[in-house]
Amino acid sequence: MGTTERYSPADVQRILGLTSKQLDHWDRLRLVSPQQQDGDAAKSYDFRDLIGLRTVKQLLEKGVPANRLQKAVCALKEKLEQVQTPLSQLRILWDGKEVLVEQGVARLEPVSGQFVLNFETRELDESVRVITRGRSADEWMSLALTYEADKGMRVQAIEAYDQCVGIDPRNVGALLNCGTLYYEDGNFEKAADYFRRAVESDAESALAHFNLGSVLEEMGEIEGARQHLRQAVRLEPGYCDAHYNLAFVCEKLRAFSEAREHWQMYVKLDPVGPWAAYARQRLAVGAASRTAGTNRI
Repeated sequence: MGTTERYSPADVQRILGLTSKQLDHWDRLRLVSPQQQDGDAAKSYDFRDLIGLRTVKQLLEKGVPANRLQKAVCALKEKLEQVQTPLSQLRILWDGKEVLVEQGVARLEPVSGQFVLNFETRELDESVRVITRGRSADEWMSLALTYEADKGMRVQAIEAYDQCVGIDPRNVGALLNCGTLYYEDGNFEKAADYFRRAVESDAESALAHFNLGSVLEEMGEIEGARQHLRQAVRLEPGYCDAHYNLAFVCEKLRAFSEAREHWQMYVKLDPVGPWAAYARQRLAVGAASRTAGTNRI
């Protein structure tokens, strides 16, 4: 989902208040190491590395011996295969004697079992924002996509998308992605606002019309939903999901003939898809109703 945001060692030093000597030492201990991207001679860190580096700094400032921290990190990597970067994925504490990990009110030794924990990143994110002023719309878009890949950073993703559209108000991708995040959170009014702005920015975007029509249906604005879903299939006749949603909306409006047309198109376009059986069921119900004369279609 886009290019991962990278930070040079100089950036990291400014963000976290570290020295190059500290970074080199922690690299040698294999606590957090910079990576070299394909085609790039310079090494750099990603956002998750920043979290890990801040954790190292905080623990060392509290008196954790560096060699003991190194042993704990190695144990976590060995025992917990799904935890690739324990310093950023787990909450690690020092009780004055041992390095511990915390889950809720429980504190466990690194070798005791499997767990995945949240680590507060708001302060770090604020620090990152200070040095990232002046980003281009594309850079904010890339950062938003990076945040969105982490389910715990949806708020930051929305903020980054807003930064993108603040610079480029007609950035349809940012508007659609941000609207989708609100839609997934159940905030249909916010989602509809972003999707409307996407339609205004690109009236020829079938996806924008589809998203707006779908959220309007959720909000009970059925006729408005039909108009935008109609536009989605006009712009992209092979858009099977749009045909499906439009058929569903038409049935709500008792526009059975139009619904049948789109159920048929959906089955034609996606005959073995997960919803094809339901579409065929609706077509069968319509056929039975016509035979019985109970509905005018």
